Amino acid sequence: MSLLQVDGLGIEFGGLKAVDNVGFKVEPGEIVSVIGPNGAGKTTLFNMISGIYLPKAGRVTLAGQDVTGMEPHLLARLGLSRTFQNLQIFQHMSVLENVVAGFHLEESGNVLSDLFALPGSRKRARTVRAKAEVLLARVGLERAAGAEAGSLSYGALKRLEIARALALSPKILLLDEPAAGCNAVETEEIDELIAEVAKSGVAILLVEHDMKLVMRISNHIVVLDHGEKIAEGDPETVSRNPDVIAAYLGTAAAQESEHA
Repeated sequence: MSLLQVDGLGIEFGGLKAVDNVGFKVEPGEIVSVIGPNGAGKTTLFNMISGIYLPKAGRVTLAGQDVTGMEPHLLARLGLSRTFQNLQIFQHMSVLENVVAGFHLEESGNVLSDLFALPGSRKRARTVRAKAEVLLARVGLERAAGAEAGSLSYGALKRLEIARALALSPKILLLDEPAAGCNAVETEEIDELIAEVAKSGVAILLVEHDMKLVMRISNHIVVLDHGEKIAEGDPETVSRNPDVIAAYLGTAAAQESEHA
């Protein structure tokens, strides 16, 4: 049984099919990348899997349970966490406080206990803070714990968002363009972090335009074009597929050469 299974997923907006009959599987500890040109339906697919959009067709199964259309907070309790294209960071909170916020599912106290800082509340706060510090060390941001999040570099903010997503102790982590806007050094740091998370047993479902990163770390690649899956397989197989080259890889290579 696969950790995540997507079967025949589809959705349309105003009569136009944004995603049509897409399916694939993700196993524990596996890195699966979804690639395709702009407008291919990648983020829309993520939004259906993570409960933001209700699919018009198909099914999403997580650890054998049908979770199609389940609300994001319920999916989080079942082990699915994600990041977004646009950073969802609390810019004026500290780096540590941002990660602490990710542990909200562990909150079990009551308002009065927190209001009067009773012993139980203080103990929970210390425990969560310690866990947050461990995650910051994991993503290489332990020295920035007390800094205002908005003062970090863009690449560091990307790692901070991943740390907060990991606070949910996910079985599968959906990363929507984690290296977008990062320089070469920052991209390498993201690359290493993703590989480390996968090695720990967490499944990774990744949307990314950086083809060097995708080809380097992916176990399996799914290619979308105009909302349809046109190919899938290991990096070598996908990179040689003529339909993929025509629809995307040729364009991606041209764009990389323009920015070289």
